[in-house]
Amino acid sequence: MHIFKTNDKVIVKHSGLLYSSPEWNWDSFINREGLHNAVLNDIQNLPANPALSADLENPGAPIGNQEIWASGVTYLRSMDARMEESKDAGGGDFYSRVYNAERPEIFFKSPGYRAVGTGGTVRIRKDSKWNVPEPELVLFICSTGAIEGYMIGNDMSSRDIEGENPLYLPQAKSYDGAAAVGPCLYVPGAPISHDTKIQLEILRGDEQMFADEILISRMKRAHQELAKYLFMEMSFPVGAYLMTGTGIVPPDSFTLNYGDVINITISNIGTLTNRVGE
Repeated sequence: MHIFKTNDKVIVKHSGLLYSSPEWNWDSFINREGLHNAVLNDIQNLPANPALSADLENPGAPIGNQEIWASGVTYLRSMDARMEESKDAGGGDFYSRVYNAERPEIFFKSPGYRAVGTGGTVRIRKDSKWNVPEPELVLFICSTGAIEGYMIGNDMSSRDIEGENPLYLPQAKSYDGAAAVGPCLYVPGAPISHDTKIQLEILRGDEQMFADEILISRMKRAHQELAKYLFMEMSFPVGAYLMTGTGIVPPDSFTLNYGDVINITISNIGTLTNRVGE
């Protein structure tokens, strides 16, 4: 099933049918252990409402008061790229060490109010000259620490700032419009398949500037491992989102321009589309 958030509604799409109730509040509705079965119970006595399809033409970011956190260097390709961008600053070895370490890299990405949904505008920093999108599978983890759903994420990154010094990571990763999530929260009845594919396409006008894909099975760390470290010493009263890292990195010669369109597709979830703006 897929759960969407609009300005005034929470909408569930299940088996091609749409459901909503004025009693549903995003934060409390999704923050339940056993979410898939709980939602099935919620909709069993509700009539399907085809008119809700109009609300889904422009859904909002599927986030309320949740924080967005992120994991880094979880794919080999990401480690290689980070080592290369940081070698002149002497920080390259940090990335190989964290890739092989027991403890993963986890950092704060964005509060909900800074994130955008599908159709929204992501930004590149004005003090950066090398910017890329990072397509990622996002975990929704409820307040008890259980993984209950998934969505698509774009972890916008300023590679030159991060490469200048690893301590500049927060500035390279966290700013207005640096996080996009959507188009919905995907809540399957079982953990997402390891054969799930992430695809990235970057368009500049009618020209495809870059495209690539990867299976989430290429990720070095298990989803539950990342969730465990995030929740180890922190509480999240309405749950949290955790980006799980990227295995798709454009070549070093590429940087985003204003007006570029970024399409990120993940099997069974949908497509997250954003335009780069100022």
